[in-house]
Amino acid sequence: MTSVDVVIVTRDRRNRLLATLEALQGAGAGAVIVVDNASTDGTADAVAAAFPTVRLVRLPANLGAAGRNAGVALSARPYVAFSDDDSWWVPGALARAASVFDAHPRLGLLAARVMVLPEGRIDPVCAAMATSPLGWRGGPGPAVLGFLACGAVVRRSAFLAAGGFSLRYGIGGEEELLALDLRRQGWQLSYCDEVVACHHPVASAPVAGRAWRDPAPRRRRQARNALWTAWLRRPLGAAAGVTRRTVAGARHAPLRHGLLDAAAEWRWLLTERRPVAPAIEADLRLLARMAAGEP
Repeated sequence: MTSVDVVIVTRDRRNRLLATLEALQGAGAGAVIVVDNASTDGTADAVAAAFPTVRLVRLPANLGAAGRNAGVALSARPYVAFSDDDSWWVPGALARAASVFDAHPRLGLLAARVMVLPEGRIDPVCAAMATSPLGWRGGPGPAVLGFLACGAVVRRSAFLAAGGFSLRYGIGGEEELLALDLRRQGWQLSYCDEVVACHHPVASAPVAGRAWRDPAPRRRRQARNALWTAWLRRPLGAAAGVTRRTVAGARHAPLRHGLLDAAAEWRWLLTERRPVAPAIEADLRLLARMAAGEP
């Protein structure tokens, strides 16, 4: 066992989750904590029956990504790795992550290499993080300002101090706000290629006779959340730029609806607005230029 617990948030993906828990058996986690976001397909009961050693949190409502906060609060170990119900950590990865955190006391978040199955290819987001223009900055790998939640390990104390995942965001683009808030508090965020997770995305089965899940609602949330993060943490010029780009793409329904959803919360945005320091904003601009292929 290591000093790393694994937290999984899930909703209505019973069979996929059971397969993931089986795959995690060899990961050497200190504990596996499953947070069930008010599933209606018997997920929680199935986990309790098949994996009695798993610590199970049954939430009365769907909290989206913020359900992970309940799992981290329950953990008693210094480091917490996140998995989705279709991702897991390879043997040895958690032990390596713990040693990296032990060696870097200012490391708040480690972004692992995520291998996408069945192809066995590296996730494009991880490939981009591996060549981050921010440099290493004393961490175990390139500094980053984003991550994939299904392949991230956090220092529990840093995560809790930063407030965890926002309750408002749901699932989709929730990582960026947390990354900025960790950095604002002085924590390092680094990509570490030698810590590996596997992600095997599969089409979601129908739930209670409903149709297959439509990706449009997720794209709508992602658009909304990107706007929220911009207005919560970016200076006015940068936030306005994100808004202009969203307006330009508003002929697509998810972007248009995401824009309207974001605008509906303008009072909350003004109340919670806390722009990052100029040095962090400079890093965000550098990353944006690199992503756009600009020099």
